[in-house]
Amino acid sequence: MLTLINTNRMAPLIGPIGIDYVAASAEKAGIDVEVVDLGLADQPEKAIKDYFSNREPELVGLSFRNADDCFWPSADWFVPGLKDTIKTIRAMTNAPIVIGGVGFSIFAKSIVEYTGADFGILGDGETAITALIRQLQGTRRFKDVPGLIWRENNRIHNNPPSWPNSISLGTTRNFIDNPGYFKRGGQCGLETKRGCNRHCIYCADPLAKGTTLRLRNPSEVANEIESLLSQGIDVLHLCDSEFNVPRNHAYAICEEFNRRSLGDKVRWYAYLSPSPFDADLANVMARAGCVGIDFTGDSGSESMLRTYRQQHSKEDLATAVKLCRQNNIAVMIDLLLGGPGETLRTVQETIDFIKKIGPDCAGAALGIRVYPGTAMEQIVAEELRNPTNGNIRRKYSGPINLLKPTFYISRALGERPAELVRDLIAGDERFFEPAVEILNQATECSDAANYNYNENLLLTQAIREGARGAYWDILRGLRNN
Repeated sequence: MLTLINTNRMAPLIGPIGIDYVAASAEKAGIDVEVVDLGLADQPEKAIKDYFSNREPELVGLSFRNADDCFWPSADWFVPGLKDTIKTIRAMTNAPIVIGGVGFSIFAKSIVEYTGADFGILGDGETAITALIRQLQGTRRFKDVPGLIWRENNRIHNNPPSWPNSISLGTTRNFIDNPGYFKRGGQCGLETKRGCNRHCIYCADPLAKGTTLRLRNPSEVANEIESLLSQGIDVLHLCDSEFNVPRNHAYAICEEFNRRSLGDKVRWYAYLSPSPFDADLANVMARAGCVGIDFTGDSGSESMLRTYRQQHSKEDLATAVKLCRQNNIAVMIDLLLGGPGETLRTVQETIDFIKKIGPDCAGAALGIRVYPGTAMEQIVAEELRNPTNGNIRRKYSGPINLLKPTFYISRALGERPAELVRDLIAGDERFFEPAVEILNQATECSDAANYNYNENLLLTQAIREGARGAYWDILRGLRNN
C-alpha cells in the first residue's frame, strides 16, 4: 500500500492537485492508495499518529509544494517543518519515506540531505512513484527509477529528472477532498501542460518541470473540469506556468471548453505571458469562462525586461491590458522590482507605465528569490567576489545557502528600497505594495495591501465569509469596497 501525505499547510489553503494526480496514476497501476491530508487537519501531528496507529504501508510519499513563501522581508521557511513531519512519521512506521512536489524538486538533493528522508523524486511523480514501489518489492535497482534521489553507501545519488515526453493525468480528482477545499476557499486547480521553454533569469519552473513543453489533450482537460463541476467546484485556477505558451494549445483548450459549453458553468483564472496574446485568444478565453488573468509583467522598463530575458515588450503589456478590458477579464500584473541593474529611474519608469496602462491591480514585489540552477545564481556568485557587494538580503548568517530564503535587491535602490517603491506608488490603490523592512522584520501593513498571501488574515476572513477566486482578485475586491 502507498500512503500519500499532503504536508502543505500555508493559509489560505491550496488544493494539493499533485496528490490527486499521483494517487490516480498509482491506482491505475494496481497499487492500493490512501491519502492523509494535513492541509485540512486541525491537529496535523495527531492526524499522523492516528493514521499510523493501525496502518503499515510499503511506502510513504510526502507532497512538498512550497519551500518558503518567496517574499521579502517575511522569508518564511518551511523546510524545517518538513523535517519535523518526517521525524513524527518515523516514530510511527518503518516504511521508507519519499518526498516529491514542485517545492521539493527545486532543491531535491539538498532537502533529502537536510530532512533525512530515504528518497526523493525530482520532477513528475506519477510514473516514478510506481516504479519506486516496484523496485522496493523486487530487486531494488534504484538507478532505474526516473528522477529518484536515494541513499547508498553513505552517499546521496540522483537520477536524471522524471520528465516524460508525453503527459496524461487522471481526471476523476477523487483522492483529496476537493469540495472541502472549495468550501474553505482553497484554490482548486488543474494543469493543461507541464514544462517551460523560456529562459527568465530567476524562474525555477524549468528546474521542477523541465524545459520541454508537454501538452495534455484538451479533451482530457475538459473531462477533468467536468469531474470537478460534478463535485460542486465552479471556480478554478489553471496552474500552468504560462497558459498561453504555446498559444495554439491554449486556444485549443478553450475551444474544447466552448464545445462543451463549460464557459457557462465555470469561472477560471490563469497565469499568462503578455506575449503571445491577441484579440482572438482573449475572446475565446472569455467565452470559455476565463474571468481573470495574472500577467508576468516583471517591469515597465525595456532595459529590465531584457535583463530578465523576457520575450515581451512594454507595448505587449499595454495591449494585453486593453484586450482584457475589451473582454471583461480582470487583469493583474506581477512586477519584479530590484533585479540586477534596477535603479530609481527604472523603478520610476515601471510604476509610471503601470499607472498609465491601468490594470485592475499590480503586485509590486520587491526582491528576487535566488534559486540554485538559475542564471541568478551565477549572477550572485560573480557579484559575491566583491566583498562590498550589498545586493543580497537574508535572515540567516554564515555562508550563502540557497536552500534558505535568499533574495536579491539592487543596492542602487538604497537602504530602504520598499519605502522608495511605496513613495513612487504614492497611495495608488491598484498596487499591492512591498512591506517595509525594519530591523529585519516586516511592518504591520494593511492586509488588503499585502501581496504576500501567506497567513494574510484579511484574505482568510474574506474567504471564510464566502469570497471565491484568485487571491489577488479577492484582495482587489476588498480594496474597492
